[in-house]
Amino acid sequence: MAKVQKRVWLTFGNRSLVEKPILWRMARAHPDVSFDIRQASVTAEIGIMAVLFEGEADDVCQALKFLTSAGLTVEPIEKNMIES
Repeated sequence: MAKVQKRVWLTFGNRSLVEKPILWRMARAHPDVSFDIRQASVTAEIGIMAVLFEGEADDVCQALKFLTSAGLTVEPIEKNMIES
């Protein structure tokens, strides 16, 4: 399988989600997927992160499903520039 990179927005929509170590749990459950937090804004009530995930396509897909099932909103980051 080929390695892929997925850039996504993660939204922690309430205080309960902000206070849980969800990314740590994802990393433990999916050790073959690496992630890099590129941007974050977190308060006591909400958190929004731009995160780059990398790994085998199926592993990354499963890791993102894990985050969704934990209650996070996972949305792709669209590229806003045209690549030539």
